[in-house]
Amino acid sequence: MADTAVPQLWTGDLSGTLDFYKALGYTVTHEQTRPYVYGAVEDHGCALHFVPAPKEGDVPAERTGCLVMVDDVASRHQAFSTALRVRYGKVPAKGLPRITRFRPGQSRFTVVDPAGNQVIYIQRDEPPEVNYGGSKELNGLARVLDSARVLRDFKTDDKAAFRVLEVGLGRFGAEAPRLDVARALAALAELAVAMGKSGRAAQFQAKLRTMELSAAERASIAAELRASENLTTWLSET
Repeated sequence: MADTAVPQLWTGDLSGTLDFYKALGYTVTHEQTRPYVYGAVEDHGCALHFVPAPKEGDVPAERTGCLVMVDDVASRHQAFSTALRVRYGKVPAKGLPRITRFRPGQSRFTVVDPAGNQVIYIQRDEPPEVNYGGSKELNGLARVLDSARVLRDFKTDDKAAFRVLEVGLGRFGAEAPRLDVARALAALAELAVAMGKSGRAAQFQAKLRTMELSAAERASIAAELRASENLTTWLSET
């Protein structure tokens, strides 16, 4: 039989942490406070265990917890979003706990539990190699888009992704294919919504509406064009 690794995550409130995972659909398989604190949850055959945070030393408010490989990351994100909306009245996208957003084509998302553990859910067949500097096979704005995608989806750094796209669009926009320009504007609009900059999002959306794109071109990037509106809905639905 193959070895099985079971992560031990820190918590200062075992009951609250277990309740959070129960809301996500996990089953509590163990909970004790004596002679020591220990808890465990399980879902889809995957177990997470919880122990008290160290009493000495600096414990960061948020820290890397573990990776969970899943067969259908999109449906898992949808299920978690629905469960969290029921629990909190809206999807918690900031603070603790929270869940990161999910765009079509993504292969991972992150849940940060109330204790600050980051659990990253990853599509099992995600490509094993990711170029973290933008693909060298691309040029100009296309390469900028690739770099921004990595910053947004893999490093969860929206500010850096926004900055890279804004600078790149200014540098390459005049000579770039119009489809790449449209993709950059759509990505900037989505990032602006994520960062709470509704005014900037509206500006990018307005520019998109005035672009002369054929029906076939709009259809080819339809999911990207809808991303900012979808994110607004995801954040505001109750």
